[in-house]
Amino acid sequence: MAGKRRFGRVRELPSGRWQARYKGPDGIDRPAPYTFDSKASADRWLTLQEAEIIRGDWMNPDAGRVNFGKYAATWIEERPGLRPKTIELYRYLLRCHLCPTFGSMLVGDIREPRVRRWRKERLDADVSAVTVAKAYRLLKAVLNTAADDGLIRRHDLRHTGNNLAADAGCAS
Repeated sequence: MAGKRRFGRVRELPSGRWQARYKGPDGIDRPAPYTFDSKASADRWLTLQEAEIIRGDWMNPDAGRVNFGKYAATWIEERPGLRPKTIELYRYLLRCHLCPTFGSMLVGDIREPRVRRWRKERLDADVSAVTVAKAYRLLKAVLNTAADDGLIRRHDLRHTGNNLAADAGCAS
């Protein structure tokens, strides 16, 4: 008979899939965000969660459940010392280029593949490469702050705004 786990719990569901749960450092019982096809997979996932807690790298999975549009608007308001023209530009980029795609998304759900599709959609809609690059830099700055605030892990956006403009064959 298998021994009891020292961290977390695993159980088989009626569907034959496996569910993993653990008590987070915040004292809340947390389920895995998905089920597993095997007990071994669920066990491995729990081992990784335990390692994150031990290293101090654990993040509350609910932290990134913040609306991007609202967070970005607040981000603009909280930037001290921005010139009025810069504030106007940021609001324009947010309203016209970022919020139509990302506005209703959760900050924690924004990933590189969706950003690449957004970029292509903007360029295909004849938005200038320079404007797309500026909007991208704003998106990246907002996500950097979200990571600094502990809402998300460091995001995986790897391009720089200048590279986006250069990639489109445009000098910025």
